[in-house]
Amino acid sequence: MALFDKLLGRNTMTTPTAIEVNCTTGEVIERPLTAEEVAQREADAQAAAARKAEEDAAKAAEEAAKASAQAKLAALGLTPEEIAALSK
Repeated sequence: MALFDKLLGRNTMTTPTAIEVNCTTGEVIERPLTAEEVAQREADAQAAAARKAEEDAAKAAEEAAKASAQAKLAALGLTPEEIAALSK
């Protein structure tokens, strides 16, 4: 994307912008984001990262619990096929 921006003469180090389109008139306004909009964007990004980390941790815990359960079943003498049948 950076190469594309350079070819078009765009400065990629500028302030983030908002593009507002009036669907009735077709008017397009490109304006810099306000300080509040930038702060909200950053807060949203942090919240999304936190949500993703929580989801990843929950998935890892679920996989660890499943592996532990399968190991316990194997210790009881079940075959891999029997364990797989129980997992369905």
